[in-house]
Amino acid sequence: MEVRDFDFNLPEDLIAQQPVEPRDAARLLVVPQNGGELQHRYFHQLPDLLQPGDVLVLNDTRVIPARLFGRRESTGAMVEILLLTRLDLHRWEVLVRPGRKAQVGDTIVFGNGQLTAAIEAHTTAGGRVIRFSFGESFEKVLAELGQMPLPPYIKGELVDPERYQTVYAAHPGSAAAPTAGLHFTSELMERLAAKGVLLVYLTLHVGLGTFRPVQVEKVEQHQMHAEFYQIGETAASAINQAKRSGGRVIAVGTTCVRTLETVGDAKGMVHPGNGWTDIFIYPGYSFKVVDGMITNFHLPRSTLIMLVSAMAGRERILYAYEQAIEKRYRFYSFGDAMLII
Repeated sequence: MEVRDFDFNLPEDLIAQQPVEPRDAARLLVVPQNGGELQHRYFHQLPDLLQPGDVLVLNDTRVIPARLFGRRESTGAMVEILLLTRLDLHRWEVLVRPGRKAQVGDTIVFGNGQLTAAIEAHTTAGGRVIRFSFGESFEKVLAELGQMPLPPYIKGELVDPERYQTVYAAHPGSAAAPTAGLHFTSELMERLAAKGVLLVYLTLHVGLGTFRPVQVEKVEQHQMHAEFYQIGETAASAINQAKRSGGRVIAVGTTCVRTLETVGDAKGMVHPGNGWTDIFIYPGYSFKVVDGMITNFHLPRSTLIMLVSAMAGRERILYAYEQAIEKRYRFYSFGDAMLII
């Protein structure tokens, strides 16, 4: 399968630079899996599109201020660090810019020296492993020195950094937001619960996979980076009960899809636990757990558009994207949403 088969042309002015207000005022393109007509709705209409007994699965990870600016101790040259995955109390896997000047043995100083980092190793994905030295609390120093790691296609600054968090974000650890969840408000979640839709939570900390482009020509040759997930007994039990009783399991975002398909067995039952997943879902994949999903509009040639194509079909998704562009939907992290059901 060719990566170029997932390409499309997007006018730059459709890349959303700021979130809409309120959150659930985003548009919602409904893509029926049975081949029915596309529907153009708004996200606040979601309760009308779901049924009692459906389960919505949401990722409650919280984005950390993972962008740090420092200077090389030896030369004073500026360095940008993006935290990706915490390996232990002091060590992280990171991206470094400019990378060519960040070599093993270098020390980077942040702020007034309250945080330093020694580069220990290169990674196979082009990043670095660094060891931080700090006072009694890394989290406290990070809150002081770190910035919200917005995607590179968002050019301006956020007035309110909380708009890059879901309203239900609980567990810090992500380098990027699970953006399909940005459209939910507390009031909308109450309306969904009143409809009889059950909301359950898992955690997947978004890491390098979000930032890593597909650099091979054949889809099957791409290797996903592993990300940490956790799903508890309560969530697993609710999902399994829905599967047994005929309810639909609808994942909010590709992170939830990947987690559920990682922890699901051949019968579609979900098992609680935690671990690392590098599952890569693309057309030809047979879904075990997930019956539908809510997702944003993704970059061309990305693993994310491959995943949604696995659920709805490549031609169907590319047609939906064509319609979204024609009707001027807003794309990417702060853009509009799609419901595949």
